[in-house]
Order: sequence, then C-alpha cells, then structure tokens
Amino acid sequence: MKILVVGAGEVGYNLCQLLSEQGNDVTIIESSQSRSAKVDEEQNARVVLGDGSSARVLVDARVSQCDAFLALTSDDKTNIVSCSLAKGLGAKLTIARIHDDTYSDTSLINYQLHFGIDHLINPEAICAVELAKEIRNPGRVAVENFARGQIEVQQLPVASRSPLVGQQLKDIRLDNRVRVGYLQRKGIIEVASADTTLETDDIVTLFGHPEALYDMRKRFDPNAKTEQVSVVLFGGTESAIGLIRLLNNPRFMIRVIDKDAERCRQLAERFPRVRIIHGDGTSLRLLEEEQIGQADYFVACTRDDEHNIMTCLQASKLGSAHVQLVINKADYEEVLDTMKTTLSIEMVVSPRQASANTILRLLSTEPYVEMAALPDGAGRILEVRIGENSPCANKLVRDISLPRGGLFVALLHKFKAKVPAADDKILVGDRVVVIVHEKLEKELIKRLLG
Repeated sequence: MKILVVGAGEVGYNLCQLLSEQGNDVTIIESSQSRSAKVDEEQNARVVLGDGSSARVLVDARVSQCDAFLALTSDDKTNIVSCSLAKGLGAKLTIARIHDDTYSDTSLINYQLHFGIDHLINPEAICAVELAKEIRNPGRVAVENFARGQIEVQQLPVASRSPLVGQQLKDIRLDNRVRVGYLQRKGIIEVASADTTLETDDIVTLFGHPEALYDMRKRFDPNAKTEQVSVVLFGGTESAIGLIRLLNNPRFMIRVIDKDAERCRQLAERFPRVRIIHGDGTSLRLLEEEQIGQADYFVACTRDDEHNIMTCLQASKLGSAHVQLVINKADYEEVLDTMKTTLSIEMVVSPRQASANTILRLLSTEPYVEMAALPDGAGRILEVRIGENSPCANKLVRDISLPRGGLFVALLHKFKAKVPAADDKILVGDRVVVIVHEKLEKELIKRLLG
C-alpha cells in the first residue's frame, strides 16, 4: 500500500515506522529540516521537505498515486486543508488528525463532509470513549469500541418479574436503537432471531446506543435501581470535555478540577450542570476537602503526566472506588500495564497509542475482522466491510438473507453508526457488525462478500 503522511512529529514518526515495518511504501512530508533529516536517517521512508498544505508539494510527492493520505501534524487547520487538497488531487483515502472538538460539532456544518475528508481522528475523543465505556456500563461485554462509542454492548439478566418473560422477540417493542444479539440459557449460547422466546434467568446481550441500553434495564428487571455515579475529572482538557459529553445523563454527578481560572469559566458556561472547581488537583488538602475518597470514579486527564500519576495515587489512597489515568508521553507507554498493577489504577489510556490503533484499523485491507468471540467458542462478532462486489451492496436490510444463526447488530455509514432497521440500505463502503454461529461463519461471509 502506498501511504503519504504529513507531519513527522511524535505521532507521525512512530506511525510511519509501524507502517514501514508492515511492508508499506511510505512517503512523509515534513516542514522541519531537522525532523526530516531524522526520518531520512532512521526510517525506511521517502522524505519530502515542504508544507503539507501546499498543492504543489502534494503533487511533487505523487499524492494522486497514494492509497492513503494521513495528515498528522499538531495543527488542525493544516491537517484539514492537506486532506481536502489530497482528496481533490486523487488520494483514495484521507485521514486527518484533529484536537479541537469544533470540527467534530455537526450542529451548524459537517466539516468532514464539507472538506471531503474520509475520517477525522480526535485522539482525546477516542480516549474519552475508552474511559466512558467503563463508567457508563461497567458490566459491558469486552468488545472493541465501534464507531467512537455510538454502539456499545450490554448484558442484562431477565428477572422473574420482567414483563418480557414468555414473549417472542418479534412481539416485543424495543427501542429502535437497540438490538438483541444473543442470549445465554443454562450455559448454552443462542444467536437471537425473531422467534426467540425470553425466559427467566436468561442472560441477554444487547447492542445499541449507550443510553438506550441503560434505559432497557427496567424492562428486564423492574426492581433494578438507578444509582447516582460520582465522577471527578482532574483537568479541563479535550479528553475531559469529551467525557462530559459522553456522560450526558442526570445519573452522573460530574466535578472538574482545574487551576486555570479562564478555563474554569469557559467550562462553567459550556456545561452548567457540571460543578467546576478552581484549584490545584495535586493538592492533598483540596482532594480531601472535595472528599475525593468518596468518588466512584476519579479520572486524571491533564496534559502533565507526572501530575496525573501523582493525583491518581492520592485518589486511590484516599479511597476512590475506580481510578483512571491518561498518559501523553510515549516514554510511559511501554510501562502502562505495569503502572496499572503497581499504582492500583484501573485503566490507563494514551491518546497517541489510541490514534495509532484507530488509524491502523482504518487502513486495514482485510474484508472483515473479528471484534470479539462469543462465550465458549459458540461464535464470533465480526466487522465486515462492504465492497463493490458484495451481493449486499445497495440492498435493503430486509432483502438480505442471512443464515439462521447470523444477525446484523450495527451499521456504520461514513461517520454515523446505528442499529440497522429493515428499511436501511447498505451501501458500498459501509461496515456492518454481525454475530454468527461458528458453524455458519463461512456461509455468512459468502453472502456478505460474495
């Protein structure tokens, strides 16, 4: 694969190394002479010294011949302009790294569509999704995130008092943002179908919008209690803002600690429901005054790794039930797992590492990938990319015949994901998430890919 990368900073440099090691033909554009020289000396990549937002430089770098164009500088505007130009000049796939959540806000205009960019990658937003998954649904199935947190997985037991007991799925009015994927009954896994009847003590696995999944709990167990969850965020960064948006539900009581007065004022205006505390989160006295030990979740997400680590240690020592940490420096990434064990930190995420993993996944040429395995090897959850030769291309979901034991649970079209409805059309380039019984996997793949 021919890949053109703009920006040889920390993210671009490391990603280029990974891509080169995989056998890709990599060209990198960098405006800094010193960084260009470093790449030229240390990596197996062609280096072009110049401005990645210049059409002339892109043409000289043979952008029209590249299979993928990655704009990974630290400047959002440069990345957006570069990708837009690259698409216009013939690049097949364009990916822009962004930090400002302004470009993710589609309330007035969709920046991604306007500039013709295939994917916008926000490292802090990706980290926020990983952190939020544990806070929103701590009992969720361990499935890779799909579509930046728009689709999640949740397991719910069917209580004896549930009105759903004895009903077939085709007769149950579920939220249209939710799909029953499979159920476990007396140790046996069954992929759901319209004729599936729910019984007491079944463990049902649901796919859907995170808040819709939470609202389903009462239907499966009328006695289920809605508990308040206390969340403290140390640092009013982009990761914190992303997390606040993902926890947009009254059951989450959120506090943000930040020592920058102006940032506190902006956050208070933007999120009136969130309590903003102006102060130094590294101060043990402040943490004690705010009763951090009683918080359900403490998340350290400033840009200062040392401060993040120290406050996590303090929060854990004070008694916070769950402690999460954001690490920014590459130097710490090699010891993330060790840090989780030795520092009693439940989750550690890295924006740089999360970005690289996301980009590598988007660059994958595999027609389908495994997202998770069903318990006891009963089947798999697959993400399938619909190509031009797919028998499913341009067909309605209702007209696609899957083998019994196969089920659509999610549909991703460009940048939006949803639980597929019967009248949804599957287009070339879409990705679908399917559950399939192990014995039917080959048949299902054949019907989807041809």
